[in-house]
Amino acid sequence: MKKTIKYTDEPIGDIKIIEDFLPSPKDLVLKDENVKVTISLTKESVEFFKSEAKKTSYSISKNDKKSIGYVCSKS
Repeated sequence: MKKTIKYTDEPIGDIKIIEDFLPSPKDLVLKDENVKVTISLTKESVEFFKSEAKKTSYSISKNDKKSIGYVCSKS
């Protein structure tokens, strides 16, 4: 069971307001530039990517991008 917080009406004391020093969320996200590509794969390859996508929470295309990116980064 959770304990309830009991608030009191006591003075807080001296308050110092500071500037917002954190970057905006859009500045924190690292995005790669994407290029659209069309490829032909064997049926076996497509089935492999589908089965791998089912194991993760990613869509098939996102899983493909991550797999290809991983292979490219290792070479």
